[in-house]
Amino acid sequence: MTRFTHTPPSPVLVPVEGSDALFPVRRVLCVGRNYAAHRREMGGDDRDPPFFFAKPADAIVPPGGQVPFPPATTNLHHEIELVVALKSGGADIPVGRAQEHVFGYAVGVDLTRRDLQALAKDKGQPWEAAKGFDASGPMSAIRPWTDAPPQGPIRLSVNGGVRQDAVVADMIWNVAEIISEASRLWTLQAGDLIFTGTPEGVGPLQAGDRVEGEVEGVGVLAFRLD
Repeated sequence: MTRFTHTPPSPVLVPVEGSDALFPVRRVLCVGRNYAAHRREMGGDDRDPPFFFAKPADAIVPPGGQVPFPPATTNLHHEIELVVALKSGGADIPVGRAQEHVFGYAVGVDLTRRDLQALAKDKGQPWEAAKGFDASGPMSAIRPWTDAPPQGPIRLSVNGGVRQDAVVADMIWNVAEIISEASRLWTLQAGDLIFTGTPEGVGPLQAGDRVEGEVEGVGVLAFRLD
């Protein structure tokens, strides 16, 4: 009989659209600056390849969960993203085989303590406090998917006003390329989520704001910053 020093944490579970099944989250990878306009917005070069950072699994907030305004920031930003959910994985996955590992897609928001991120950049320090804080990854239910990846509109509004409005087809690296590149750095597995980057228009949020995001054909995400 296995004996634990304390009660093991509960798994992070995301609902699957049209099913009573739940998707257990293993790991959360995020792609930075994967839309050209956002890369320019953040002071980058269109020729630079996107890079990866991570959030802990327990940063994910399934639909209907509470999203509190985080402490230690005065400049919280929204970043709407298409999220890829994997059903399998591996290492060194060829681009042409990457789609075989996709279970489905969801809508996610990468909440960012922009002031802490800027400070970390200036000092050459890691971004965990800026990106991986509690409840920093609200997301919709996962829609199972067998066709080509979504390419349509991706939008975010705050209190009814549109802030981000682009199309997924504008991503610099597409879904298959992202999965393949990530698999060169990590051995991917079922349960992994990949936030694929955000378009231009990121901006500040305040406590009490109502945030609504949508990726056409994938779903809608709505939450209030408590």
